[in-house]
Amino acid sequence: MATNKYDESSFKVLRGLEPVRQRPGMYTNLESPNHLIAEVVDNACDEALANFAKNISVIAHADGSVSVQDDGRGIPVGIHAEEGISVVEVAYTVLHSGGKFDKDSGGAYKFAGGLHGVGVAVTNALSLKLEVTVHRDGGEHFIRFINGVAAAPLARVAECPKKRSGTMVRAWPDSKYFDVPNVILPQLERALRSKAVLLPGVKVSLFTEKTGETRTWTYPDGLRGYLNEAMAEQEMAVSIFAMEKFIPKGGDSGYAEGEGAAWAIVWSAEGAIVRESYVNLIPTWSGGTHDSGLRDGVFNAVKSFAELHGLLPKGVKLVPEDVFSRASFVLSAKVLDPQFQGQTKDKLVSRDALRLVSLMVKDPLDLWLNEHIDFGKRITELAIQQAQTRLRSAQKVEKKKGSSVAVLPGKLTDCSSSDPTRTELFLVEGDSAGGSAKQGRNKEFQAVLPLRGKVLNTFEVEKDRLFANNEIHDISVAIGVDPHGPEDTVDLSGMRYNGIYIMADADVDGAHISTLLLTLFFRHFYQVVLAGKIYLAQPPLFRVDVPAHGKKPIRKIYALNEGELSGIEDRLRQEKVREGSWSISRFKGLGEMNAEQLWDTTLNPDTRRSLRVNVAAVPYQENMDMFNMLMGKHEASTRRAWLEYHGNEVEGDI
Repeated sequence: MATNKYDESSFKVLRGLEPVRQRPGMYTNLESPNHLIAEVVDNACDEALANFAKNISVIAHADGSVSVQDDGRGIPVGIHAEEGISVVEVAYTVLHSGGKFDKDSGGAYKFAGGLHGVGVAVTNALSLKLEVTVHRDGGEHFIRFINGVAAAPLARVAECPKKRSGTMVRAWPDSKYFDVPNVILPQLERALRSKAVLLPGVKVSLFTEKTGETRTWTYPDGLRGYLNEAMAEQEMAVSIFAMEKFIPKGGDSGYAEGEGAAWAIVWSAEGAIVRESYVNLIPTWSGGTHDSGLRDGVFNAVKSFAELHGLLPKGVKLVPEDVFSRASFVLSAKVLDPQFQGQTKDKLVSRDALRLVSLMVKDPLDLWLNEHIDFGKRITELAIQQAQTRLRSAQKVEKKKGSSVAVLPGKLTDCSSSDPTRTELFLVEGDSAGGSAKQGRNKEFQAVLPLRGKVLNTFEVEKDRLFANNEIHDISVAIGVDPHGPEDTVDLSGMRYNGIYIMADADVDGAHISTLLLTLFFRHFYQVVLAGKIYLAQPPLFRVDVPAHGKKPIRKIYALNEGELSGIEDRLRQEKVREGSWSISRFKGLGEMNAEQLWDTTLNPDTRRSLRVNVAAVPYQENMDMFNMLMGKHEASTRRAWLEYHGNEVEGDI
């Protein structure tokens, strides 16, 4: 019989690479080992980005292992002063280590994608075997790791010409951690090809042992050539606009020298859309703030062109989605210290990147549009067609809803748009936060419904009794969907908003309110959750006020939690900002934020962070059993035992 013991012996300290093996999903994508190999490829590409490597060769071996070789400088082979082992061994066995944290002018890497310092260490942790060969300083050095542990220290095993340098890594991923045991070759090919696009003059190759086939990529025309190839089967409405622009030495924009972007963008009247973006060569499949910056710069340039030439019909107001709906692009941004959402780096969340890319794109596109008037008119025409389609769709929806609709709640501050594909509703904790949200929101497409106090725990409340509670009645009427069960057939066409955001304080009480609202939606609005319409807003817990330093102006940086706060302070120290010169404020609640802060951190679609609520892919009854244990009134003893058993797996905000 389980004792559910919870005492001093329950606390475990995970050292070395053990945290990765315990929670691999926090560090890599578990669908396949591709991300493990991508981490090694990224290191080779960082050498190329720093202009030290010209060739990157990848071999997919018949036994499932993969080798990556570059002709860069080679990992330093000396002994690390603090760790007492070779730097190579440190890189592959110590989390949060690497040569990419030093951003001074003499640093090894000025721009790099791998800034977490856990990349190749994760590759090693989740591999059965890993071998590293380094050519440097006239010698060939070798080390082998078995299950993440060095079989022997790094050794100089042969001599080589002094001019020869570079690193070769061969990894055998451990299949037990992944849904697909081997590297997916088409996905690897696509990633390697994109690296060649982003590294003009660099030759990237892939040799597959099983087939004996070698594929080599090099793109002398860079992004323009790549986009032109990708759009080969589409009829482009205009010529490709391709350019790059970076902050010059001595620039006074508040950004570092070399930061900026290269891009290629084109519009087509029909057919598939191509959209790819990268930050320091890292593919950001989910986009991010650099994508938003491109959209912002392009929208403002096209809108200015349309207004200057009087092209907009009466009653038509362009929005960014209109201009971008038929745009294909490839974007490569250089950001000094990129912040990603998650270790797999699928999405960039650095807020400064939006303004940076927008700043780089707008003026050159303004000039290009006015030099190519016919192209500008064609792009504007496509945007106007999209806007008119959107407006007609919204009018149809409005007519359908207008017959017999319940009176909207008085405390709902609605948006002006009636287009349910764009609108958002924020359920806000408290009137004070509701006031800031009303002032800070975009009135065109964002609505606010303040909630007073804690919502009723509705897990055991029958559907017919829900409307006895005013708050729940108001939520149901506002979103335009009646309460229902998981088996009910529900028509969601009358839904008034495309996204419903639960926006509570970043503390224990806020988490409780979020839990009660999630319970309401899971239990009584199940089809809305299943449709992916429910989100958890992620307001920050801290604000860091940084004084002007060097060419950087006064900054306000927001941190989601203490972990991010620690990372921000580390970056400030790396920037040589004087210790103690910055101040840290902790938000006690959303009501403490003014409208501008709330917009910037939590409301603005381009810079906010939010989590989409999904239903676990298990039978509905299993989810119900878990909810019953967590939210049921008569489950206190079971709940207590569960909390005690899992007590060492979470960090508490006491």
